[in-house]
Amino acid sequence: MTVNAESSTSIASSWRDLPAAQQPDYPDLGVLREVTADLESYPPLVFAGECDQLRGRMAAVARGEAFLLQGGDCAEAFDQVSADQIRAKLKTLLQMSAVLTYAAAVPVVKVGRIAGQYSKPRSKPVETRNGVTLPSYRGDSVNGAEFTAEARVPDPDRLRRMYHASAATLNLVRGFTTGGYADLHQVHAWNQDFVRTSASGQRYEALAREIDNALNFMKACGADPAEFHSVEFYASHEALLLDYEAALTRVDSRSGRLYDVSGHMVWIGERTRQLDGAHIAFAASIRNPIGVKLGPTTTADEALELIERLDPEREPGRLTFITRMGADRIRDRLPALVERVTAEGAQVAWVCDPMHGNTFEAASGHKTRRFDDVLDEVKGFFEVHKALGTHPGGIHVELTGDDVTECVGGGDEILVDDLHQRYETACDPRLNRSQSLDLAFLVAEMYRA
Repeated sequence: MTVNAESSTSIASSWRDLPAAQQPDYPDLGVLREVTADLESYPPLVFAGECDQLRGRMAAVARGEAFLLQGGDCAEAFDQVSADQIRAKLKTLLQMSAVLTYAAAVPVVKVGRIAGQYSKPRSKPVETRNGVTLPSYRGDSVNGAEFTAEARVPDPDRLRRMYHASAATLNLVRGFTTGGYADLHQVHAWNQDFVRTSASGQRYEALAREIDNALNFMKACGADPAEFHSVEFYASHEALLLDYEAALTRVDSRSGRLYDVSGHMVWIGERTRQLDGAHIAFAASIRNPIGVKLGPTTTADEALELIERLDPEREPGRLTFITRMGADRIRDRLPALVERVTAEGAQVAWVCDPMHGNTFEAASGHKTRRFDDVLDEVKGFFEVHKALGTHPGGIHVELTGDDVTECVGGGDEILVDDLHQRYETACDPRLNRSQSLDLAFLVAEMYRA
């Protein structure tokens, strides 16, 4: 891959003539230009060939031959780029993948919300506390979470910090996934902690014994495939800050096509998917697999226009629709979208985000989600696809490997009064590890039904 800053920037920056929602109001655009000029000279975080490989895996999802597991933090934080933090997230996703692969008997494409998920769109530009109004926190890539005037000023230099934090994270992920930690023979070792004492942990341990027996049988027969000793793991994030994404766009020397080398897959959010907006124009210019979040107000005509803009060649694996309807609306709003898209012959991957449509504020002031609502939205997603004869392609969840108390319910039930104990998210509430495993088992059962 070549770094052709002039040609790549000119093509990938056509979005600059269009309205761009949710962009920071930087006080000094000169500093921003200096930072993005530096970023244009930095090495790629991922490579075009890896993006192409993921596009092939997503094509299998679109064809109904595989299932996507996409998960990670709501918003990553610069002070959480540590081996322990990243290993815990990876461990949770590997455990969920083992459950889905073995219990549902389906290949699982593993994609993290990781190594770039440092930016968050906000419903309000300002936040008021005790009569003081300041700009909203928009993620570590933009400003600080501390409620002070100084911390909340958007700082372009944070884009450099995002790049370096993403590079460090990817380095750790690659080390874990290829250095033996992700070996399927480690399914028991992944459970040597608090989850083992929980209901979901005990259920996982029973499944791990079954996997061990199957692996031992295969080994006795002389089969020990290389795929058992490492995993394919891809990085994704919301392509929100267009100055950053464009600065990390490169021309692939093999194909002459543009790739956003900040991550293998990027998605456009519900708040930035305007058909005449800059985010869709940017996504249309790059070759990466692209996701688009679709909320309950999405019309079938809008879905078809998104396909026309982002996947005009109707290429399986190029476009993923990530639906975020809410448990009370998924069964009513999703069928019309799936029916029209299917009738048009487009092969998109349909994925359920059961988190963002089910957020509410507890009496304590904590943003939270009910595990039962999360589960019900996934159930509705599967019911709709089963009724229409289409493929429920995956789940997209906000989760952590830590024992946090941010979402209520689950097998090891967290009550509303427990939220304050370990409420650690930088933005929205996440499933903890036990809740994530509960969800994986229940999704596996839905998939087999």
